[in-house]
Amino acid sequence: MTSLHGRELEDEFLSTAREFNGDVESREAGDRYLLTTHALYHGGPVSWAMTPKIFDAAQTDILRDAAETMGRIMDKITAEYLRNPEFRALFRLSPELEALTIIPTGYDQMIPIARVDVFFNEETGDFQFCELNTDGSAGMTTTVEVTRAIQATHTYRKFAEKYPSITTYDLVGEAIDAIAETYASWANADRFGSDVAHPSMCIVDYPESASMDELEDFLWRLSDRGFYAQFCDIRDLRIEHVAGTDLLMAPGGPVSCVYRRAVTSEIAEKPCPGADALAEAARRGLACVIGGYRTWPCATKTVFAVMRSHAVDGILTSEERAFIDAHVPETVLLDADTDLSPYAEKDHWIVKPAGGYNAVGVVAGLDCKTQEEWDRALSSCAKNGGVVQAYAPQYRTPTMRGGMLKPGEDPLAAPEMSNMEGLFLFNGKFGGVFTRCGEGNVIGEWTHRLNMGCLVVE
Repeated sequence: MTSLHGRELEDEFLSTAREFNGDVESREAGDRYLLTTHALYHGGPVSWAMTPKIFDAAQTDILRDAAETMGRIMDKITAEYLRNPEFRALFRLSPELEALTIIPTGYDQMIPIARVDVFFNEETGDFQFCELNTDGSAGMTTTVEVTRAIQATHTYRKFAEKYPSITTYDLVGEAIDAIAETYASWANADRFGSDVAHPSMCIVDYPESASMDELEDFLWRLSDRGFYAQFCDIRDLRIEHVAGTDLLMAPGGPVSCVYRRAVTSEIAEKPCPGADALAEAARRGLACVIGGYRTWPCATKTVFAVMRSHAVDGILTSEERAFIDAHVPETVLLDADTDLSPYAEKDHWIVKPAGGYNAVGVVAGLDCKTQEEWDRALSSCAKNGGVVQAYAPQYRTPTMRGGMLKPGEDPLAAPEMSNMEGLFLFNGKFGGVFTRCGEGNVIGEWTHRLNMGCLVVE
């Protein structure tokens, strides 16, 4: 059988759901299932879509190539950042933050875990990058569990009878593999005579910002793999002198491997002795910090402006430059003296804080009701040293919402929603897709997005 285009498969899945009159029973059961998992948001099931993203083999190849090409570009930019002070200055980081980013990691991989976000046109195969994520790349557990909720529906079971070659991604498992591989390559992995394959480990973040449910999932999975792992508020880290040697200590004991989920800009915003201890441990080789601070430059909104400038001449190949020109939207770093008149046409632009994350502070001109509202957003962004970016057209698909229906809600409703694909890279290799959608022009947790399952039909 010739594989259908993935977009056609999504329409077929939606038609199958409508044959079951919206499969309301399965959607309610999906919420009950998610309550038993770590795919939670404020104590309830995450908002999810009954309609999954379905990619065929050709589409998967496009996404893999997009992710891995961008991954190689990120590695080259990071290496130049570490080597060249003049190149570093283009990112306009504070002296304190810049000092963090050049701390050596003790391993060769520039960015062990990343997620590059794209708007993907499922009909043409074209794509535009939205942003790059390194520190704290999330969405792994949610994708896995929402996919499982969909696979338990009547709709999926009927659909799968026709397409038995469906595969899914295990993003958490791939991330743990990347952590283990990176630690094994760390220069001091055998420093304490411990088992290199099973180090004592902690995941660090600020609890008020952490995706705690996902991190609990990681801890369970790490335990299954033979790791002693704990979560630690970054504020509680310290260095202690024990039995003649210095150790990085968490409340649960010494650790030699740290999976850093605390975003670098948040560390800069919330200085504390624990963050200082982690930086010192990294600098002195007391712990392998996965998500070393050098990952931050490629996670800033500034990086697209640098990529599209002449600063990367001689760093990237002509093919990589052509890739950027085709797939990275025009991005300009602003300051208080920037002439803002080229960006006055609000529907063509979006502003973002240079060091932001989780879509906080992002304003699309299309969401501004008046020109004055856009002018204020643009002026504020310039004053704070953010970026203005050409608004990338978003691909929209009809999407049936999962979970409990609201009173009076049409079970067959499937409004068109904008899609965003997050392409995961684990030690530079494509590992799967975090898919979500929304009705607004900015897709983020605070804009009531829906998380989507992800299926691949060969």
